[in-house]
Amino acid sequence: MKTPSSQSVLLAASELSLPSQPQRAKSPVSSGVVGMLIFIVTEVMFFGALISAYLVIRAGLDEWPPWGQPRLPVETTAINTLALLVSGLLMLYSRKLMQKDKVSEGRKWLGFSILLGTFFLISQGYEWVQLIKYGLTVSSSVYGGLFYLIIGAHGLHIIGTLAFLTYAWKRLGAPVNPLTPEGLLPVQLLWYFVVCVWPVLYVLVYL
Repeated sequence: MKTPSSQSVLLAASELSLPSQPQRAKSPVSSGVVGMLIFIVTEVMFFGALISAYLVIRAGLDEWPPWGQPRLPVETTAINTLALLVSGLLMLYSRKLMQKDKVSEGRKWLGFSILLGTFFLISQGYEWVQLIKYGLTVSSSVYGGLFYLIIGAHGLHIIGTLAFLTYAWKRLGAPVNPLTPEGLLPVQLLWYFVVCVWPVLYVLVYL
């Protein structure tokens, strides 16, 4: 009677199907997106605190804005607000194109979104220069101090987010190791937040 050789035993063992190890399900949300969402929650609380302080101080004064302070350019800022809102819509459209693997076209509309955001920033900066000339400064009144605190905080967010978006726009077109649309999503979420919070500030401070 023949005994099975060691080679045949190994061959038979190799043909046995071992139970497959359960694979970890890939998270539908990247860590970058989760981190950005957490950051946005903290920013909501930050602006909420600024708005609450503004409302409390405003309610405690008989006249608002105080007498002698220049009035804010409501109409001009309304145009700037429209430009910022369109920028947000173009960002969303860019995202939709990239999800359809139209990265080059999506990058083009992302550039238009960045340009409109830059227009908003420059226009607001020009507005500040004019207001300072007319006497509205941080130290001129509580009204001026709150204006520059709240609108300035938003302006800093605009500057920072535009810088990240410009860098991301360049990386999307890089010939080596380009940025993926999913890698762009966290900074896009931040831009959506910056865009959406502005109409609230505009109605609160300007109207």
